[in-house]
Amino acid sequence: MSTEPSSVAVSSRPEAPNRWQDLLAGLSIAGLLLPEAVAYSSIAALPPQAGVIALFAGLLCYALMGTSRFAIVSATSSSAAVLAAATASLAGGDASLRLTLAVALVLVTGALFLIAGLLKLGSVTSFIAKPVLRGFAFGLAVTIILKQVANVVDVHLTDINLIRFLPQLLEQWPQWNRVGALVAAVALLVLMLCARFRRVPGGLLVVALGIVASHWLNLPAYGVQLIGVIDLSLEMPRLPLLPFADWLRLGELAFAMVMILYAESYGSISSFALKHGDRVSSNRDLLALGASNLLSGLFHGMPAGAGYSATSANEAAGATSKLAGIVAAAVVLLIVLTVLPYIALTPEPVLAAIVIHALGRGLSLQPLGRYFIWRRDRVLVICAVAAVLVLGVLDGLLVAVAISVVLMLKQMSSADIQVLGQMGSGHDYVDVQRHPDARQIPDVLIVRPGEALFFANVERILGGALRLARHASPPVHTIILSLEESPDLDGTSIEALEAFFLQVRAEDKLLILARLKHEAQSVLLKLPEQEREQVVFSDLSVDGAVQVALKSHTV
Repeated sequence: MSTEPSSVAVSSRPEAPNRWQDLLAGLSIAGLLLPEAVAYSSIAALPPQAGVIALFAGLLCYALMGTSRFAIVSATSSSAAVLAAATASLAGGDASLRLTLAVALVLVTGALFLIAGLLKLGSVTSFIAKPVLRGFAFGLAVTIILKQVANVVDVHLTDINLIRFLPQLLEQWPQWNRVGALVAAVALLVLMLCARFRRVPGGLLVVALGIVASHWLNLPAYGVQLIGVIDLSLEMPRLPLLPFADWLRLGELAFAMVMILYAESYGSISSFALKHGDRVSSNRDLLALGASNLLSGLFHGMPAGAGYSATSANEAAGATSKLAGIVAAAVVLLIVLTVLPYIALTPEPVLAAIVIHALGRGLSLQPLGRYFIWRRDRVLVICAVAAVLVLGVLDGLLVAVAISVVLMLKQMSSADIQVLGQMGSGHDYVDVQRHPDARQIPDVLIVRPGEALFFANVERILGGALRLARHASPPVHTIILSLEESPDLDGTSIEALEAFFLQVRAEDKLLILARLKHEAQSVLLKLPEQEREQVVFSDLSVDGAVQVALKSHTV
């Protein structure tokens, strides 16, 4: 589980906003956001306007509610791929039902984000470990790029297993659309050249060139498909009509969607906050993401999150405040109102090139290199990549989330107990296994759980502490249990502590609970008084608890 606080900040002072730089940054990233939004709609198997709606919803809601000045909330490639896989598995080939399920999934995702924000779960919602997330992102990038290649060359394959997908793609080499491949290659080359100049809107440039080429070269005659009409005539918001069983299944899928979106979003938000010394609030950002997805879902848009590529592009363009995102939204709106019919003439291979270029950095092995230093992380990365490539996007994501949750539970449920000793003649008490020169206090056993007490580990931890006390040589008269890692206690922990009190008293030993947090102490004080005999509740340090133990023994 992440122990990251609900806000991120460093001591350096953030620079003051610069309106002119924000204006230029907004103009610059608008040229990136609109083509990517339309392109990600194709990944999600939704109409092109779905990505544009998510773009407006994300920019508007995050500008009003979010806390990062760099974050750009819009459609993302990962959420698009997950949405496509989830709706395909539930719709069974029914295109109308698939659109309804997509809207419902986005709405449930937004509701879960809002609930998490209202419950202030910002510090505990990053369930996906970084190695798992990096591995999933790498496998997802490979999957999306290969599927975009298949779309470019007009090869339609339905197998989600890329081990079989790739050979089938190569087997159909004679049927490939060479013109579509050439259009995508040229567009990709232009994007790579434009990437050298951060102010040049490469996305809009290749779209414009693609439209011109489509008209003058009559590309549709060579089998090159165009993206088609983008219909932004918004309907009145209404909830989809689905059976209760479908809503339950969508709730399961939305949980996975929230995990991947939040891990991706807060990863980019927090990294730039630390880089520039900004203060951000994860709880407010959860609410902003929830509002963005609810608004997008109500108007039949895609899931929205703070993707790293768009956020880093905004920072690289010189943004100094959230005004850059507002300017980008205004520029995109102006483009939509003026040249939207022409955008519909964009060749699909151009959109595929935009997606491939955006995901190209995800194929870099450099971010994965650090995780191969440690054996456990190496296994996690390999498992996450293999899960996506072998099982597909949706099942791969669920496996990635499951791996992270299992790791979290394994870590938290470990019965690690540290026996503490005094360092020299000072007030510091440390683990005697790591510090053999630490002195154990005679007749006193000081133990500290390595993790917070909760239902999965409390009985093993307290049982281990009792065994240490029984086999101590020489015998001890006092047990000091330091609970600094346990800010609160669940019902199982309270019952286990209640039984522990009775067992310690039956052996005629004094029990002192040190570093006891207020919430935990208030709950334990509600136990019957006779069960709390020979138990001292205190928020004293371990050194203070030792002094109490020594005084009580002399008395």
